[in-house]
Amino acid sequence: MRDTALETLLRRDRAIVAAALVTLAAISWIYILWLASAMDMAAAPASHGSMDMGSAMDMPMDMPMSTPMETQEGAMTSMSAAAVGPWTAATFAYAFIMWAVMMVGMMVPSATPMILLYARVGRQAAQQGKPFAATGFFAIGYLSAWILFALVAVLGQWLLDRALLLTPALASASAVLSGIVLIAVGLFQFTPLKDRCLSQCQAPLLFIQNHGGFRRKAVGAFGLGVRHGLYCVGCCWALMALLFVGGVMNVLWIAAIAIFVLAEKVVPGGRILSRIAGVALVLAGLWQLTALL
Repeated sequence: MRDTALETLLRRDRAIVAAALVTLAAISWIYILWLASAMDMAAAPASHGSMDMGSAMDMPMDMPMSTPMETQEGAMTSMSAAAVGPWTAATFAYAFIMWAVMMVGMMVPSATPMILLYARVGRQAAQQGKPFAATGFFAIGYLSAWILFALVAVLGQWLLDRALLLTPALASASAVLSGIVLIAVGLFQFTPLKDRCLSQCQAPLLFIQNHGGFRRKAVGAFGLGVRHGLYCVGCCWALMALLFVGGVMNVLWIAAIAIFVLAEKVVPGGRILSRIAGVALVLAGLWQLTALL
């Protein structure tokens, strides 16, 4: 009877953690959908050749984005925020929030098995009188690594924007750039770095055992979460660059990348899946480049 009560408590504890993760992911995706919708409405006047300032002011974020202008030949070219106005501190802040929330929404599902494992073992340890630090410290550490990556992503967006290489949808405005990114990401799927980082993400318990085990102190749990998050960044950072190909605010593209990241980690033979995707990306990139010839 005592064992049954313990198992019931363990299931309840994991259910609470799972509910918290689902809620966090849901809030992130609601924000992404809302932001994507707002950007579509603000960019709609641009499809007719000019940006309506009232629509732009109604945007929820002072985001850097391109506004089309018609050339003398009648073709539509994109004018980035660099031409409209320089990035301000508010621009950086809003872009960072966008990327940070997007990373949380995309990565929480793939991190859930690790976090639930931590919660389960932590509860068992508490029942034995040797409690670990709360699961939240580990989860916050993991997400901190991706929030740090969001800063790098904002820098990349800024550089592309200054080079006039982004469309109003925050996608690559250059077929050459898209082709290069696709090939580079595809080749990365075959690198030792990808192999090493993905192996750390595919076996949660083995990762914890190889990095000193579970932590009793909050600082240690946070640090373990950061380390796991950095391995995850090392595994997936190149895939995130694909957002600039399909569109940073393309919800279907975001979802597709998030699903693939999850599949790499939890589907048996995920390494094979990774290599198949690498071949497909390289071929797609070559097709983009050869289409220009």
